[in-house]
Amino acid sequence: MHIEVAPPPRPHRAGASPAWLAHAPHRLMFFIGASNVLLAMLWWTLWLLSVRFGLWTLPAMAVPPGWLHAFLMQYLVLPSFVFGFLLTVFPRWLGLPDLQRWHYVPVGLGLMGGQLAILLGAAGWEVGLTVGLWMALAGWTAALAILGRLLADEKGRTWHARSCYAALVLGWLGVAMFLAFVLGAPANWAFASIKLGGFGLLLPVYVTVAHRMFPFFAGNAVPGYKAWRPLAWLGAVWALAMLHLALELVHGYAWLWLADVPLLSLTGYAVWRWWPRRVAGAPRMPGLLAVLFIGTAWLPVTFALYLAQSLVYATSGEFILGRAPMHALFIGFFGSVLVAMVTRVTQGHSGRPLQMYPIAWFAFIAIQLVATLRILADVLPDPGLWQALAAVGWLLALSPWVARIGHIYLTPRRDGRPG
Repeated sequence: MHIEVAPPPRPHRAGASPAWLAHAPHRLMFFIGASNVLLAMLWWTLWLLSVRFGLWTLPAMAVPPGWLHAFLMQYLVLPSFVFGFLLTVFPRWLGLPDLQRWHYVPVGLGLMGGQLAILLGAAGWEVGLTVGLWMALAGWTAALAILGRLLADEKGRTWHARSCYAALVLGWLGVAMFLAFVLGAPANWAFASIKLGGFGLLLPVYVTVAHRMFPFFAGNAVPGYKAWRPLAWLGAVWALAMLHLALELVHGYAWLWLADVPLLSLTGYAVWRWWPRRVAGAPRMPGLLAVLFIGTAWLPVTFALYLAQSLVYATSGEFILGRAPMHALFIGFFGSVLVAMVTRVTQGHSGRPLQMYPIAWFAFIAIQLVATLRILADVLPDPGLWQALAAVGWLLALSPWVARIGHIYLTPRRDGRPG
């Protein structure tokens, strides 16, 4: 007698759906950041190619395209990831309950809607720029209100959270100043906004997160690792970043070395102290940890370039290197650490192994090449050509990575846990 036994039904796995984005702040904000990073760079790449090769003509704009590029990257693209991380970790740092979706969805709508409207403005919709800036400011305001309330509810005093929040307040000011410029304020308001974005907002946030999290990650992965996280170091970097910012705001380029010499020393020393030493017989440092420290090594490179630029200008009046130091900071440090940290958070919070996978390695290595190319573009003949190629390289480097993490945010966790 033959009895057929039906195979047990396979467990149902929910398909991709935008509804999953609202299940956790990092899902929504990282998805928005991933979308923004490609949209913003696609527009900028098209503009650079149009200027260099004249293959097409883009609509005239009320704001210089380079200024708009700087604003988008500093206040909409990278902050989308920053807010996704901080809205997730602030409650944990402060010992408070996790945020609910009504807390963070308005932040995402403001930043995503703001960038779309601004890019439509760049494409010819006249009021798009103004509408987008108001939306961006609304998203920023919502984020500061939520995170500020968490700080007010904290029973203790978490300095890393307060450091990040102080930088976000300067970022909000930068958004408001750029909006004021578009509404008729003098051009130096836009200039100040752009400078605030780098040294007032992003550098302090990145350095604060690195100071708190990177030694913690290393301690969990490397046997015998001793964490080094003195708050005095963080305070010194804050003070020197503000000095650098103040000198840039008054065009004191001949005196930037006053801030950049100690910043070079402090960041170089931190990379040396944070970098795990391999002990005989111990396994190699995990790739997901190594990329954090490789990315951080761009910080002393950045300040070495700023130092050389300042000293030459002070002694000869010649302004060398152009925007190379800035792009060492933005593409080298911010871009590398972005890929490293977002990959880590995405893997861990989706129930996947904490490891670098091939697409992430491709994105990280390619970003190193893009950063190097963009730095060299300011000293090579025909800089417009190399700038355009670097922009194309950015898109090629990040597109596969964005596609993968974007799909993860649209699907449930592999381990079945919420979030």
